[in-house]
Amino acid sequence: MSRQELPDGEIAVLGLAKSGMAVARLLLADGRAVYASDSVASPATLENAEKLKTIGADATSGSHDLDRIGRASLVVASPGIPPEAPPLKAARGAGVPIVSEIEIALRFLKSSRVIAVTGTNGKTTTTALVGHIMRGLGLDAVDAGNIGTPLADIALRDPQPAWIALEMSSFQLHDTPGLTPAVGVLTNLSPDHLDRYPTATEYYADKALLFANASDGSRWVLNADDARVGVLAADVAGDKYHFSIRGVADAWLDSASGWLMLFGEPLIERSEVHLLGDHNVANALAASLAVSVADTEFRNAEVRGRVRRALGSFNPLAHRLEIVGEYDGVQWINDSKATNVSSTLVAVEGMRRPTILLLGGRHKGEPYTALADAIRKRVKHVIAFGEAGPIVENDLAGTAPLDRFESNFESVIERARELAAPGDAILLSPACSSFDMFKNYEERGARFRQLAAE
Repeated sequence: MSRQELPDGEIAVLGLAKSGMAVARLLLADGRAVYASDSVASPATLENAEKLKTIGADATSGSHDLDRIGRASLVVASPGIPPEAPPLKAARGAGVPIVSEIEIALRFLKSSRVIAVTGTNGKTTTTALVGHIMRGLGLDAVDAGNIGTPLADIALRDPQPAWIALEMSSFQLHDTPGLTPAVGVLTNLSPDHLDRYPTATEYYADKALLFANASDGSRWVLNADDARVGVLAADVAGDKYHFSIRGVADAWLDSASGWLMLFGEPLIERSEVHLLGDHNVANALAASLAVSVADTEFRNAEVRGRVRRALGSFNPLAHRLEIVGEYDGVQWINDSKATNVSSTLVAVEGMRRPTILLLGGRHKGEPYTALADAIRKRVKHVIAFGEAGPIVENDLAGTAPLDRFESNFESVIERARELAAPGDAILLSPACSSFDMFKNYEERGARFRQLAAE
């Protein structure tokens, strides 16, 4: 795609957070007329609106001009805006196309090749691993998308990078029809975002948009251990490569020897990968496989050695099974990014110490009963907190001793400290969003880290 394919006329950018600011700057740099707005009138959005005004946009915070949005040639929507929000309804009612910030950025990226990663869990770590491995090969590679750096910021770079590890959420996939990755990775699938999607089927349908532009030349990296992934990709065109932690595949974990295998040859010992949990082994396999199939030059012995060194030098990302300290013999683990039940399940299943589990926040529509068996085996005490506390308590009654706090995160941590003995672990893996108590999961995780150190 090229920037000339953008329509004439004013483009409306909805949302004044990172992605909205980035795409507005990109459009303005290309000489486009931009109207940018945000329904929230916070100090941050007010400041961002003023910044855009200084470079030529008409920007406002605290409201949207629905009539103006209806007259726009194109709407660029933040992924955080629900489909039924008034500005998007106004755009659809007027027949105005709606796209993501990523869709716009792709139209400006001339030569960068993309490895796109999606899935319910593991996509951020896998994306970061792909970028880390690529840089370990000496390539100009960046991480972008849902991982935190807007792709529009990358499109403004000169020169543009050779490779982009691009994390795609279901919300972003919904509005990115032009995505045609060099390699597409699907980590796993389980119900999520049921506070936004009426059913899991509709959520999976957005994930399937990863394959929207599949052709015979496409390359896909898929989780062989996940039946839903197999079903979703069954009729997709292109070459399919599989990773597994349960059996032999293109990339797999040989549990008997303790080696991660890649195309039939040992790649790295499990002990050299500094990530907790088998699910992170799956992420490492997925990333290594994705890089190895991205280009024929990445399949020789020298490159394999560099991949091994890159995997061995990769450290856990913040808020993703991050060990934040050990105090008085108790290990504190920050998994605040676990905002759905399946993510918390793999965290609990990966625990090797008696565990105090901190579970709760804003409920997202999933039952917590799927955690019951893992809790019985590995958790000595559950602390349910936040708005979801009563639901957690009801769903997990009888699985382990349980305390409930509906507010005050400090009290949750104080109680966890009282319950923990030397040799135990305190695991924040909430299975919920953070919006009842915190601005985002990062703030929740940072507060956990701070209170643990105190």
